[in-house]
Amino acid sequence: MTSTSRLPIVLAITGASGAAYAARLLQQLVLAQERLHLLVSPSGAAVVSQELSIELGPDRDNIRALLGYSWPGTYSHRWAPLSSEQVEVGCQLTEYHDYRNYFTPIASGSYLTRAMIICPCSGATLSGVVHASGNNLIQRAADVHLKEHRKLLLVPRETPLSVFQLENMTRAAQAGAVVMPAMPGWYHGVE
Repeated sequence: MTSTSRLPIVLAITGASGAAYAARLLQQLVLAQERLHLLVSPSGAAVVSQELSIELGPDRDNIRALLGYSWPGTYSHRWAPLSSEQVEVGCQLTEYHDYRNYFTPIASGSYLTRAMIICPCSGATLSGVVHASGNNLIQRAADVHLKEHRKLLLVPRETPLSVFQLENMTRAAQAGAVVMPAMPGWYHGVE
């Protein structure tokens, strides 16, 4: 039996508000020395541009841009931006895939991964996942994780929610996904 402890994690960024969640999650996964596969949808890139002022292109430079992002005025004893050395390590740990390229390992169930996270997860992506649409590599990889009974974490950020989105979240959970809306708790001293 293969150990899943050091298998890579797939991280997809789609077009819901909350690009800061995605960038910080990527940084934290790199700090934990996780091997990653990164995908960004066109809508995800547009939201990153609007919310973080980072222009993402169709290549590996996206990794460096997201890892190097620093939130203005947020340095504290609990949070510091990644050093240039940490960014370089992150670039080595992370493989970038074009969201249209089905000829990547993560499109196949025979390629082992530990988990997939879609953060933030747009309503359109959520719908595509629960209906097994496979309209892009993000939806295909999510479908692979569900059919192979691997961890799939969906982080929806849109609000208010329609009845269709609520039903889609229910269907995703019934299929085995973890639906974790981005609703931070403030009771533990967040800075």
